[in-house]
This record gives sequence, structure tokens and C-alpha cells, in this order.
Amino acid sequence: MFNTRKLSTISALILALLSSNVMAQNAAIVNGKSIPKSQLDKLVQKSNQPDNPQVRDQAREMLVTRELILQEASNRGVTQKESVRDQLEQAKMGVLIAAVFEDYVEKEGVAEAELKSAYEQVKGQYAGKEYHVEHILVEKEADAKAITAQLKAGGNFAQIAKEKSKDPGSAPNGGDLGWVSEKALVPEFSKAMAQLKKGQITDKPVKTQYGWHIIKVDDVRDVQAPSMEEIKDQLKQMITADQNWQKAKFSELMQKLRAKAKIQ
Repeated sequence: MFNTRKLSTISALILALLSSNVMAQNAAIVNGKSIPKSQLDKLVQKSNQPDNPQVRDQAREMLVTRELILQEASNRGVTQKESVRDQLEQAKMGVLIAAVFEDYVEKEGVAEAELKSAYEQVKGQYAGKEYHVEHILVEKEADAKAITAQLKAGGNFAQIAKEKSKDPGSAPNGGDLGWVSEKALVPEFSKAMAQLKKGQITDKPVKTQYGWHIIKVDDVRDVQAPSMEEIKDQLKQMITADQNWQKAKFSELMQKLRAKAKIQ
């Protein structure tokens, strides 16, 4: 005869193993309805968050909530109501219309003429001058005047900037700010910079909200607009985000569909 206690223990172990295997395949079981683990994995992946227990718990709760609503909707019979079915159909059509249009735009692309037109508009924003500029920043006017005198006496601008400038970003590079436009800097600095020619240094320190500056212009050039190829993706985004363009493109899509359709 079988030992009843041993048989009960074996049965419990088998049930535990089966239960463990089921839960390994499912994220949850809600009122007997399984939510596959693959759904949880997909939701976590789409969240663009780090895959960790906390994120997984949040995603699991979302799936459980969704399943509870679906079950309750079925239990209450609300999915049989005409008004609900109409709204679900409208929502479905909205998703399909957006998906078809997005696919059309992606495959048809933006016309080359549209890209060139957008590029000309953007290129017009790149006007004026750019300056390759260096500066030395100090807190006190007296210190700025002393440095100005030192420079006039033949002092090395880059070396003085490394030793005395309070600008942590440019001091290690000898005060070099690289190529900048007038719009990129505070007005007082820009005004003084724009009055300098290549190789010149300000005769007097310039006061801004940051302190006192001694400014040197190494070179001047016209603002360089990027090539159309360099900003092609940005141009496409700019064009396709325009509502008027979207309306025109959707109208174009519908005309093509009607032209090849058999409508009686």
C-alpha cells in the first residue's frame, strides 16, 4: 500500500512545480485568465525605462488593471451597447487612418522641392558674423585694468587667462570660447566683440553680469549655414509637423486611393 503521507507530499510537490511553471510563463492570472509574460516584457520594453523589479511591478499592475476592466466590461455587457461599439469603431478608424497616413508619408517621403524650399527658409536665419573669441574674466575692475595694462606691455593672453580667468569653461583653454555669434552672448560682451577687428583686444575692460572681461578676437567670418544634407532629417521633421502640409498630403493620399479604386 502507498503511504498516504508520502503520496500527499508528492502531490503537493507536483502542484507546486506546475504552479511555478505556469507563473513563469505568465505575468499574472486574473480570475483564471492568463496574462502572458511576453506582454509584460513588451510593455517594459516600450516604457523606455530600465528593466528592474520596480518597473516590472508597475507594468504588471497596468496589465492587471487592463484585464480587470476588460472582464468587467464583458460582465456588464457594455461592449454590446451600440454607442460603445460605435466609439470603439471610431477609435479603431482613428488609429488606422493615422497608421496609413504615417506609412504613406514614410514611403512617399518629402518631395525634394519641399526640402529645398524649407532649406532656403532655414538658411536665411544664418546671417551675420561669427567671431573666434577669447576672454579673461575677473571679479574686480581694478584687476581687469591691471591685466589690460599687462597685455599692452606684451603679456601672453592665453597664459594670463589660464592663470587668472575665473571662467572655468574657457580658462584651461587659454580663454578660448571658440566660434560664437553675437546672439549667443550677453549684449555688453557682444557689442564690444563686434567692434573689434581680427587680432584686436579691448582697450578697456567690459562689464557684464558675470564680472569684468578682457576680450580678444582671433578671427571673423560670415556665419556658415549647414548644408541641406546635414540638416535633412530636421527639415523633414519641420515639414511633416506643419498642419497645412499634413492636410495637403492627406488630400493627396485620398485622391490617389480614389483614382485607382473601383467605386460604383
